[in-house]
Order: sequence, then structure tokens, then C-alpha cells
Amino acid sequence: MRFCPKCETSPLPFIVVVFVAGVSAFLTWLTLSYSEVETMILVAGSGGVFLAVFATLLHYVISCMKRHCRHGTSSEHQHGPAH
Repeated sequence: MRFCPKCETSPLPFIVVVFVAGVSAFLTWLTLSYSEVETMILVAGSGGVFLAVFATLLHYVISCMKRHCRHGTSSEHQHGPAH
């Protein structure tokens, strides 16, 4: 990942992504454990939910950081003139 060096890249958005994905995986774990499924299905389901939520939110966070960068001429052309 290469962000604009002038933009501040705080680790907080990435920590929130991991936290939300972890909570989603935990809720999936609880739901599947009440269904009394096999351990392999329990681990695979929770891991799959974690990866899906993590990948989706990570993509969203990175695209927002790139979209809101106001440095350089290329981002000015993408956003158009300010009104």
C-alpha cells in the first residue's frame, strides 16, 4: 500500500477494521456453536466470515483514504474543481 506521503496515515482505521471483523467472527462462532455443528465447520465458518468482513472493510478504508487525498495534481483532476 502506497499512500500519499503528505497524508497522515493513522493506524486507527485499520484497528477498527480488525475489531469489526473479529466481532463478526465471534458472533458467527456463537451462532454456529449453538447449532451444534462440527468443529471444522465452526472454524471454517468463523474464519470465512472474518476474512470476508476484513477484506471488504479494508478495501473500503483504503479507497476512502485515496479518494479524500487532496495532494498532487492527479487527485485534483479526479475530483474536479472545488465549488
